[in-house]
Amino acid sequence: MNDTVSQVQGAVQTLTQSSDTLFLLLGAIMVFLMHAGFAFLEVGTVRKKNQVNALVKIFTDFGISTIAYFFFGYWIAYGANFFADAATLSQGNGYELVKFFFLLTFAAAIPAIVSGGIAERARFYPILIATFFTVGLVYPLFEGMIWNGNFGLQAWFESQFGYAFHDFAGSVVVHGVGGWIALVAVIFLGMRNGRIRAGKHTNFAPSNIPFLALGAWILCVGWFGFNVMSAQTLNGISGLVAMNSLMAMVGGIIAALIAGKNDPGFIHNGPLAGLVAVCAGSDLMHPLGALVTGVVAGVLFVWLFTHLQNKTKIDDVLGVWPLHGVCGAWGGVAAGIFGQTALGGLGGVSFIVQLMGTVTGIAIALIGGAIVYGSLHRLTGLRLTEEEEYNGADLSIHQISSMSDE
Repeated sequence: MNDTVSQVQGAVQTLTQSSDTLFLLLGAIMVFLMHAGFAFLEVGTVRKKNQVNALVKIFTDFGISTIAYFFFGYWIAYGANFFADAATLSQGNGYELVKFFFLLTFAAAIPAIVSGGIAERARFYPILIATFFTVGLVYPLFEGMIWNGNFGLQAWFESQFGYAFHDFAGSVVVHGVGGWIALVAVIFLGMRNGRIRAGKHTNFAPSNIPFLALGAWILCVGWFGFNVMSAQTLNGISGLVAMNSLMAMVGGIIAALIAGKNDPGFIHNGPLAGLVAVCAGSDLMHPLGALVTGVVAGVLFVWLFTHLQNKTKIDDVLGVWPLHGVCGAWGGVAAGIFGQTALGGLGGVSFIVQLMGTVTGIAIALIGGAIVYGSLHRLTGLRLTEEEEYNGADLSIHQISSMSDE
């Protein structure tokens, strides 16, 4: 009898482990696919002479990110490495290996975010070096503090305010950090040539709206893996996360439609703003709270992107600082508002902690970004020459155009 019970329990445990591994693997694949979304969103936005570079940057950034996160980033964040033998690594159906893959796709989003801001005038290899250090050192520093309790920050929040900083799927940890690092890189690079003409700002129109839209659609679909599968186990999956992601996405669409006055670029970035913002509190909010979160994010993106392009010298090509940096920060704070039981949320969150945790993430991103990009700016230079920029990154860096001459 005892042997039968043990066999049943063992079979259930094996089934649970294999199911969780498959669940997380599917999530990793969905988020990996989002990098195609980043690529096509950038391809559709930049001028034709920079389209090849956009595609190549996203792919090579992922490769460099994998090496940096495998050898350094994952160890810094979680204190784990992969230097055991294969038999040990494959225990539990290799769940820990798939977990690394899943979290790597989050980490690699940092340079993918930065790529959109610095497009059309950045040198190739210095940016890859920056990718190595941001993914290998800067990002995992904050990731480990929030998602693994490193350095006692979360314990201090709990002891002082009763709650830890809550960021379920990375509004601040991923998007906020990536967006604020991008702002630093954009400032170091300066404006693209030709942006100021006769003393006035000139905006470059997107080169390919269908590609831009394709990128947005891929990102929107993949985001449900990004958010829902952040539970990391089948037992933890929540339909509330899916519903809140949907409502925030729709809120961003509607807000961008109205605030952006039917502009297709805004309409396709609006849902992304809403999804960025809802990541943190998607497991806590009431769907109406998620809708409001998405609406605010959509308006924030349109207003800030318009202001940046027409009123400042910050030349953020895809608007990644408003989209990821500011909307990510708003998401961290919004979790502390709409996660409250008084507003229909599940509770277990503190507004002041959310505010403090968000500010901490911004500070680490700004300081880390300044060290990485500032050092490379002085040592190697970050920007193409004026002639290379005029010819376009495709020909200057890759010696090929996206369009055939035939």
